[in-house]
Amino acid sequence: MTDFVDNKLGWMLDDALRMPETRYAILLSADGLLIAHSAQINRDEAERQAAGMAGLQSLARSTAEFCGNPNTMWRQTVSEFDDGYVFLVAAGPGAYLAVSATQHVDMEAVSFRLQELVQRLGKELSTPPRRGADA
Repeated sequence: MTDFVDNKLGWMLDDALRMPETRYAILLSADGLLIAHSAQINRDEAERQAAGMAGLQSLARSTAEFCGNPNTMWRQTVSEFDDGYVFLVAAGPGAYLAVSATQHVDMEAVSFRLQELVQRLGKELSTPPRRGADA
């Protein structure tokens, strides 16, 4: 996967957060490394959350057999808290998107918006950077 230390995909995450009642967004690798984060969350906090989200995804994936088939593919986890929700979705090979929202968010609208964003991110994550484009 490309090195995204410069947070070049952060603008896409910011765009996803234009929905009412959303808070933060992070894009992470399967091993918990931060790929990108929205402007509303600082890098240190985003890195800490990325590590936690990787663990959450791993736990969710390990319960696939509970759905009746151990080979079922994990797609999304939604966690509910007193103050809101965390949406965690597959965003491409080895990448996950997490979005935090208040308890007043339209969950269906967020889920739909995240799937749209995953389509856009998938193209970005699978397209290698062009060499010599500056020349």
